[in-house]
Amino acid sequence: MNFSLYIAKRYLFSKSSNNAINIITGIAAVGVVVGAMSLFIVLSGFSGLKDFSLQFTNVFDSDLKIFPKSGKTITFSKSQKEGLKKIVGIEDYSEIIEERIFLHYKGKNHIAYIKGVDPRYGKVTQLDSIMYYGEWFVPHQNEVVVGLSTIAKLSMGVRDYGAPLEIYVPKPGTGQLNALDPSDAFGKENVVVSGVYQVNEDLDAKYVFTDLAFARNLLSLDSTKISSIEMKLTPSASEEMVRKEIEKVFPEGIIVKNRIQQNDALYKMLNTENIAVYLIFTLVLIIALFNVIGSIIMMVLDKRKNIKTLYNLGASLPEIRRIFFLQGTLMTVLGGVLGIFLGILAVLAQLKFEFVAITSTLAYPVKMEFLNIVIVFVTITVLGIIASKIAASRVREKLLV
Repeated sequence: MNFSLYIAKRYLFSKSSNNAINIITGIAAVGVVVGAMSLFIVLSGFSGLKDFSLQFTNVFDSDLKIFPKSGKTITFSKSQKEGLKKIVGIEDYSEIIEERIFLHYKGKNHIAYIKGVDPRYGKVTQLDSIMYYGEWFVPHQNEVVVGLSTIAKLSMGVRDYGAPLEIYVPKPGTGQLNALDPSDAFGKENVVVSGVYQVNEDLDAKYVFTDLAFARNLLSLDSTKISSIEMKLTPSASEEMVRKEIEKVFPEGIIVKNRIQQNDALYKMLNTENIAVYLIFTLVLIIALFNVIGSIIMMVLDKRKNIKTLYNLGASLPEIRRIFFLQGTLMTVLGGVLGIFLGILAVLAQLKFEFVAITSTLAYPVKMEFLNIVIVFVTITVLGIIASKIAASRVREKLLV
């Protein structure tokens, strides 16, 4: 094995007498370096985009959320409230009422969701980080906080008492509607916008925040009915243990979701895109490694006299094949390591200098992850071994005669 490795290193680092083979080998080596560098940069860029997309869920969504298993509401009795407070691992929780509503302001309309929250909601989510302008609503004052996209669509202002925002919601039990008198089918409330929040374009157009009592009154719900419960866990909490305790408090009729499960469609989409990008660039690497196969085969043909000499000196056919297998493997591994190193420099440069930008104020997000280094190294090594095995198999007995 040491004999084969020694010869393989000599063949890899020494120039051939045939200049064409030197050029082909150089192109193959550059292809491996550029392929590994490109794959690492793309994976790092996608990791940055993934974190950039998910940072909104980390701000807006709670650690755990209780949903009704069927229907739109769950019963949350006084005894269940006490039971939830006793669960070790829950730092705080907030009661939520949520329903689709119709907004009307000076002839402009918009469909959104009203989200009634209790005073503890600020302890469950990061309200300070989402407020864009104005102030959080004051309970029992018919005030709401709307998203920046909603403000833009309806051309609203903040604290406009002369032209309040109109909220319409279907009345419960109105199966037969009187088309000539919409007031029979919809409940209506006038509210004042006290503040504006900003998370992302979709969420900014989706929710209208108000206090729990206002939402309950608007939807004609009794005091025990809520749409969901959002919870913040302590840093040392075991999610699995907390789930088991919650199931004891709510024996049936609920579903408990963590932050990932609340955004399962987004996570699935991002993971699918990540796999697709990886496979596409792996295919590019495979194409680049065809150059390695070609260069090794050319080297085999160029070294026919040396191969015969080694054979006559006692080297077996498997040992001679191992020489060219190790040469190809070393070329891909060393080229992969160099490509990863250059990729790391490029990613670090983007993190520090932000020379690639999406907009004038937003740099293209990238993230340095050790997992990406491992993925690229393993990919280039496995593909390099396969390519080298294919090339080394071209050493046949007829070359030894």
